[in-house]
Formats: sequence, C-alpha cells, structure tokens
Amino acid sequence: MTTELRHGYCALCISRCGCVATLVDGVLTRVDPDPAHPTGQALCVKAKAAPEAVYAPDRIPYPLRRTRPKGDPDPGWERISWDEALETIAAKVRAATAQHGPTAVAFGVATPSGTAVADSFAWIHRLAHACRSPNLIFATENCNWHKDFAPAYTFGAGIGMPDYEHAGCVLLWGFNPATSWLAQATAVQEARKRGARLIVVDPRRAGLAVSADLWLRPLPGSDGALALGLAHALIEAGRYDRDFLMRWSDAAFLVRDDDSTLLTHADLHEGGDAGHPLAWDETTGAPAPCPRRPPNAAAEARLALRGRFTVQTVRGAVTCRPVFERLAERCRAWPADRVEAVTGIPAAQVEAAAKMIADNLPLSFFTWTGTCQHSNATQTGRAIAALYGLTGCLDAPGGNVWFSKPPLADITGFEWVTPEERALTLGRDARPEGPPQKGWITTRDLFRAIVEKQPYPVSCLISFGSNFLLSKPNTRLAEAAMQQLDFFALAELVETPSARYADLLLPVCSAWEREGLQAGFQVSAAAEAHVQLRPALAPPQGESRSDTWIVFELAKRLGLADRFYGGDAEAGLTQMLAPTGLTPEALRAAPGGLDLALETRYRKYEQNGFGTPSGRLELHSERMRGVGLDPLPDYVAPSVPHDSRFPLTLTTAKWPQYCHSQQRNQPSLRRRMPEPLVELHPETAMARGIREGEWIEVKTQMGAMRARARFSRHLAPQVVCAQYGWWQYPDGAGDANRLVDGECFDPVAGSNSLRNVPCQVLAGPEP
Repeated sequence: MTTELRHGYCALCISRCGCVATLVDGVLTRVDPDPAHPTGQALCVKAKAAPEAVYAPDRIPYPLRRTRPKGDPDPGWERISWDEALETIAAKVRAATAQHGPTAVAFGVATPSGTAVADSFAWIHRLAHACRSPNLIFATENCNWHKDFAPAYTFGAGIGMPDYEHAGCVLLWGFNPATSWLAQATAVQEARKRGARLIVVDPRRAGLAVSADLWLRPLPGSDGALALGLAHALIEAGRYDRDFLMRWSDAAFLVRDDDSTLLTHADLHEGGDAGHPLAWDETTGAPAPCPRRPPNAAAEARLALRGRFTVQTVRGAVTCRPVFERLAERCRAWPADRVEAVTGIPAAQVEAAAKMIADNLPLSFFTWTGTCQHSNATQTGRAIAALYGLTGCLDAPGGNVWFSKPPLADITGFEWVTPEERALTLGRDARPEGPPQKGWITTRDLFRAIVEKQPYPVSCLISFGSNFLLSKPNTRLAEAAMQQLDFFALAELVETPSARYADLLLPVCSAWEREGLQAGFQVSAAAEAHVQLRPALAPPQGESRSDTWIVFELAKRLGLADRFYGGDAEAGLTQMLAPTGLTPEALRAAPGGLDLALETRYRKYEQNGFGTPSGRLELHSERMRGVGLDPLPDYVAPSVPHDSRFPLTLTTAKWPQYCHSQQRNQPSLRRRMPEPLVELHPETAMARGIREGEWIEVKTQMGAMRARARFSRHLAPQVVCAQYGWWQYPDGAGDANRLVDGECFDPVAGSNSLRNVPCQVLAGPEP
C-alpha cells in the first residue's frame, strides 16, 4: 500500500482554503487543513467530504445525448463519444449564428464564489467573447455585483478587503463567513484576539454573530435605513473624518437645488468646462474650483461643507448646497427612533453601534449576499458606502484595502467586444449601470428572449454548470424556455433538474481531479502575494474532463484556435502567468505555491486619486443621476407585494453543510442535515399549532414548499428563514427560490428579492 500526500487548496468556494490530500494507492481518502498555507488554518465539512464528491455513484460518467422529448421525466440518455458531443455543439452554434446572428447563442457559467468553476471562469468568458455572443448568464446580480462593481459609483472600485491585522473595529453586514468564507472567519477571530471589536448585522444570530460585541438584527431589506441612521449619528456627533472628506471626496462640491446637478465652470462661464466642479470658498465668499488631483490642503480647508449659497450663473441666480450638506439632510431624516421603527433594531443599539465604530477606528467592513439579494440593493450598498466614507478608513491601515495582487494577464477577451455588440446585451436598455454593461444577463431576460423572441430570439445555450431552476427565483417563462430552447448543452457533475432539459450533458471533473490556478488568496496582503497551481488530487473519474479542456476543444472546432493560443491550453496558462515572472513548470515544482515580492501601499488615492469621474470618493453620483436615479444614497422600501394572507416575511440563508444546490448527494453531509429546514420563532409556531421537528408548509403568492420546523428564539417573530437548492424531495420541498417572484428586482442591478418575501406558515403533511 502506497500513501502519498499532495498539497493544494479547496476550490469549492471563494475561501480557497489551503489543504493536504491523502491518496492511498492513487485513491483520494481524505483532505486536511494545511496550516502552512495562508488560508489553511481550517476546512469546512464540504471540503472534508472530497472523497465522496469524487467517487459519488451518481456522477455523469461520459457524454450523454437526449433521445426523448423535453418535458419527459426520463430524457432517455444515450452514451456518445466526446468527439461526437463536441462536433454536435459546434454545429449547433454555427447553425444558430447563421440563422439569427451571434445574439442567438448565449453562454452560462456558475458562480466562481460558490462553485469550483473559478478554475475556468476566465476561459469561458473568452469563448463567449470569441463567439461574439453579447450574453452570459452569471449570477453576479445576486452574488458579487454589490461588493465588486456597484461600489465603484462611490469608491471607484470594489470594497476591497478588510485589513484585519490592523483593524480596531470589524463590521460584518449581511455576511456570515463561518458559512461562506472560512478564511475570513479565521481572520476575524484573530483580529478579535488582538482586541478588535466586532459588530454583526444579520437577521439571524448565526456564526460570528453569536460572539459579537454587538449583534444588530434588522428586518430583511431594511439595511439601508440602518446605514443612514448610523451615518446620521456620526455626523451629528461630529465623529467623521473632516480632513479626508474635504481633500479626497466630493463633500464640498456644490449641488444646485433646482435640478440636483453639480455646479460647474460651465454654469458660470459660456463655454466653460462642464466637468470642472465648484465648491464655496468661505474666505472669498464665492465659488472656487475643485481640482481633480492632487488637492491643495490649504485651499481645501477654506471650502464649505455646510450651508446654502446663492450663485449667479450665466442663466440667472441659483441656490446651491455642498454635497455633504445634502447628505447630512438625507441622514437627518433617520434618527435612531425612526431606524428602530423601520428595522426593528432598538434605538439604543443603533446609537451604541455608532459609538463603537467611532471609538474603535480604524473600521473595516464586509458585506455580501445579505444586502444584495433585495429589490433595493443598489441604494442599500450606496448607503453603506457613504457611511464607510465618513470614517476616512478606505485604503488606510486597518480599513478596507486594495491589496496588491499578482499581475496575471487578462485573458477574458472583454476588449474584443465592440460598443455596438455590448448594446445588444439583454437588459442593457433597462439597466445600463448594472451587470449588462459587462455582458452578464439574468435568466428572466434570457427566458423572455427564448419564448417571446424579445428583443430578439435566443435559440442556443451552452452552459458550464449553473442549476438555473434552483439557484434563481421563479419566473413565469422558466419551464417554457427550458423546453423551447432549440439546443442546450450543459457541462455538469451530476444530473440536476436543470440538466434534465439539456440536449447534451458533458461530464466535468470535480475540482479535486484537475489543475487549478489561484493567483492571490485575498484575505491579507501576504495571502494576496501567494500564487499556486493546484495539482489534480485524484485521477479523473470516467470520461470526465475539465471545463478548460472543453472550452479549448470547442474553440478549435469553431475555428477559433487562433484566439486560444493555437488550441494549446498550456500555452494559454503560460501567457496568463507571464506578467508575474512565473511559469507553469516553476509552480508545478512547488505544489504548495510561491510568494511574489508584492508591496501593498496604503492610501493609493494620494498619488492616483480614486477611480471615479471626479477622481474623488463620490457621495453624490452623477452616473446615477444621469440614468434618472437619485444621485445620493437613500433608503427605498423593498418593492414586495403586500397581502394580508401572508403576514410573515420569508428570508433565506446558507448553512455550512451545503452550498447552493450542491453536495446533497454526499452521505456524510446528508447525515448532518438529512432534510430541509425552516427556522421560525417559537411564538410564531405556537400561534399556528406547529411543533418543533414537524413538517410544515410555507406559502407565498408564487406557491408553496414543505420543510421541517426548527425553532429559533433569536429570529424576529415575523421572520421565517428557509433554505433553497433542495431537489431530492417531491413537490419542491426545501427549495425556497420557487416561492420568490422573479419580477421583483433591483432597478439598477437586477438583483432579486430572495430574502424578503411575504409568506404564511402552516402545519403540513410530510412531502
């Protein structure tokens, strides 16, 4: 018997936890943490179940072709060769393109944050762009748009990463790292050992909320009101960084009262520069220019942050106020008692949170799906960003920092997309400042194009993972679209409900059976400097292949080899690594990874400004105003239908045992959570005659589902927390997403209201 240890990292989610695999006679038997790795201090139960994932008996073993009509419970799969499968896909793509143009072909990809598709994510984008398709289904609107892209309207970039090593206070908002990012949970715990305070905002008392210095329990969808209330408390107490706001934000820019536009040089002089904002100089009593960068400290000190001023423009006198004055007025509408009325958080806790933040700077924060899966997600994110801007901690020690990253070559092919092609992306007209600007579309818009041919027909879909029917909300055209697609090919591990509508199934390797590159492990400056080419930790099962192999083989058959380094994936990997000075050979010789000599500079804006149109942190967004939206952050009540038949609020959350609709076929995980659960307050259950452990029914306007009742005294009595992604029970038991109306979404990003749905709970029979 031969035992071998192989170093790698778990690719099942964004945490990318370092690990060591044990192989006995070539068989993967266990996976353990690798304490020497930047993210290897712990592993979750999903990673430890790796052998069950690799050797699962329900894996798709080889390419399969449908032989029965869609809608038949049994697709009648027949085995075909890889050559036949790939040639079929290429022929279908060519036929659809010839008939309707590249818009007839859409691509899909699962989330790289919660699946192992990150290994091939960039290559899948490259394939879509090489095919000139303007449409890629990616769950960004319900996952990462609000931390990685939407903050650019304020910060000029995403929110960065908390500098936990130097933080004085950590704020986790709608984010439970113990479930969804274990490496961050470890970093938070280390920060607390050093004395950092912890505030958790979450409707559930789960994970780190249990031991937090302060746990705030908002009603789902009310987070924006809390953010404005906290900002109000800081402003009223004078506990904000005035110097930072004066020098590095648009706080002093004057905004006209008549149309809420910035006052610019063009308002004062015919032919003046409309991109040159003005502020009020308290020394001269007149408007003064605000340079893009670098600001002059002495000049900035004379500018007003408060007050109302009359300015003579080329078209007459107008009244103006500084951005900060307008923001303060917006926040003034949210004293602690009003925040309590809307969020359910006691006023004393709101005031205590503001004081804890102000007394324990620097502040670092992180937010994720808990704030983005609402119909008011964009304004909530902007309110949180404005609150954070007041602290002056952005890109400063102990704040949220943009750590230096390994300089990989960008191989996604975004630069190939012309403005005319991008204008064709589904949803671009309705949401020009949202994900469609990147070519990322929602299933709602895709299904409409398939069934109603609006705004144009889509007939061919090639997807790499993504169980649409369980990971997205219920839309009126979902089933019809899946049945009407002329051709649907899906690369997958097992046969999911979505896979049953495919014309071809392609067997993919699990993350444990293929190489994978990770350049930077995110959670700290040291972790970001780490580059690792994860080796295959077990031989591929059956005829499974990596997603990257499939992409390159399809590219060759589509005549796109020249866009894919002659069809040589190794050459592509070499090109990707070239800017780092590393080679695939060097990384394979160091399976534990290599560290680059990177230096993270704080306050990079002092040299470069912020990546916004003004070069400053923007509390007032002209980009938002330009598309008819409020330029200032505000609280917008969730746009959910009110119905007296549904007096409770349904929200959802992740549990440690599973991620999305995955892993429920693995015995050790299923033993930990054998059936779907719904959490509710004991008083809520008692009023409905429900006993703990019983099967209950959850109803909304969209339908009903069943699950077992679990009591939680920490939930608000009017809140019910369910799971989603279950498909091993009949009648959709455990899948809360089928109860969510897919027509209720954020107008900017398209994010769905997955966590705030009116519902009712009843005692019910077993499914």
